[in-house]
Parts: sequence; C-alpha cells; structure tokens
Amino acid sequence: MPAWDYDLIIIGGGPAGLTAGIYAGRARLKTLLLEKLIHGGQMMTTDLIENYPGFPEGITGFDLSDRMRKQAVRFGLEIRSQEVLELKPGKPVHTVVLEDGQLTAAAVIIATGARYRRLGVPGEDRLIGKGVSFCATCDGALYRDQEIAMVGGGDNALTEVMFLERFAKKIHLIHRRNQFRAAKYLQERVAALDKVDFHWDSEVTEFHGRDSLEAITVKHVKTAETSILPVTGVFIAIGMLPNSGWLKDLLPVDEWGFIFTDVIMATDIPGIFAAGDVRCKLWRQISTAVGDGSVAAIAAENYLEELKRG
Repeated sequence: MPAWDYDLIIIGGGPAGLTAGIYAGRARLKTLLLEKLIHGGQMMTTDLIENYPGFPEGITGFDLSDRMRKQAVRFGLEIRSQEVLELKPGKPVHTVVLEDGQLTAAAVIIATGARYRRLGVPGEDRLIGKGVSFCATCDGALYRDQEIAMVGGGDNALTEVMFLERFAKKIHLIHRRNQFRAAKYLQERVAALDKVDFHWDSEVTEFHGRDSLEAITVKHVKTAETSILPVTGVFIAIGMLPNSGWLKDLLPVDEWGFIFTDVIMATDIPGIFAAGDVRCKLWRQISTAVGDGSVAAIAAENYLEELKRG
C-alpha cells in the first residue's frame, strides 16, 4: 500500500468543508482543510442567519462559521490558509498542488463553493449584508413591512418574490428584458400578487446608503431614463457561478461548471468527492451544504476502509 501525507484533504472552508472536517475528525482520519480566503464561504456575507436549526434568535454568518471551525478543530482537523492550484488524480493516491509544493491524500473532498453573480455597479460591494442580499430565504424575514426590490427574471428570482411577498410591504421586481425567463406557472403566480410592481427593460445602476441601503437608481435600458426607488433591501437573483474553474476539465460538470456527483457525493474519479454549492444540485443553502459535507465525509471514510482492506 503506497503512503500518503493525509487520509483526506478537504478543499474549501465553507459549511460543507467544515462539516466534512468535523465528521472526518470524529472518524479519526488524518485530515487537512485548505481554504484560500477565510473560513465560512458565503455564510460570511450574511449578517443574520435565521433559518439554521438550533438558533431560534438567529446567528450571524461570522459566528456560525466560527463555531463550525472551532468544533472541527476540536476533533483534530488541521486547517491551512492556502490556495489549491491543481488536483492530480492517482490510483490510489491523489496529489494537491499548492504554490509552495504539493501534498498527497487517499481521498479528496472538493468543497470550493460558488459565488453569486453580481451586478457590478457602485455601492453594491459596500452594502452587501447591509441591505444587499442574494438569498431571500436567508434574509427575507429581516424586511417585514418594508419596501424592497428583487433583481432578476428566472425561476429563482420569481420563486423568491413569492417568498418575500409574505414579509414585505411592497416589492419592486426589476428585469432588464420585457419578459421573464421563468416557467410560465411562476410568471402567472407572481402576476397575481398585489404587492409587486414590475419594472420591465430596467436595471439597477447604483446602490445608495451609508451604513445601510436607503435607495437604488434604476435605469430604463431603452430610454435611458433613470429613477430613484427608496428601498431598504435588494435581493439579486441573476445566477451563481461555481468555483470550479481551477479543476481544468478534470471532472464532468454541467453547462455552468457545477460538478456532477452521485448520492454519496462521489465524482467519476474514485476517492474524489464534491460537496456543497460547487456540485450540481437543486438548492444551495447552508443546511444543504452541511448535509453534503457530512455525506461526503462518511463516504470518504468508507472508501478509505475499503482501500486499506485492499
């Protein structure tokens, strides 16, 4: 049996990666987690998380992330702040290439997550978590009886509008075309909502506010006419991009780059698993990422046991 540096290397420190680390640590696997930025992933962009079980009063993204990290470390997880440049699969040893060298492992979990598509306009980055959000189910309840906006025209945007309608006083639905891309039944349901104002052929060009969002500038793409909408919250639903480009076509992915896995998070390469937002799945929530991470770690543990038995 060839030697390796670690039983398991986890790439990515969001909720999927940290949960995998907790389970791997409890299984007494020699495990390393590599995260190029800070642990937490998309959790860190959410000011208050109210839909994660066990926290009836809500919890900040930072605090939940920090609790996960401390729990994983307590079970023996090693964490390093390093960027992975390449993954080289082997039989049975896989090689993870870093800037300053390389490490080997019998199993690898890819949990590099995904990033929300942004509008790229003034004020957006500064006000993320302060009125600008990408997840209605995460933050919608924070805007009870307030005037808010949704940007997008696909299934996700219209589904989130229906969710937000139960909280908001008024919703401005802003779409840069004159018709939605969403399924017809979603369009019909949203059209029947009394609280929704439609802004066709329009786009947000600026976010205003100092400590929190106060208003947005909306531009009509055909006439160039602009208007100011006094909203305290904006939800952007124009898609997500997986952080999978570094894999360089190593694994089968969908048209957007999300990694295909089976029900135990296994990819087409034995010993390589994917978990969380980076994989092809229906819903991307902290809770679903946690579920993916636990399944991937258990599957990796079983894979290692079979490998050692020969």
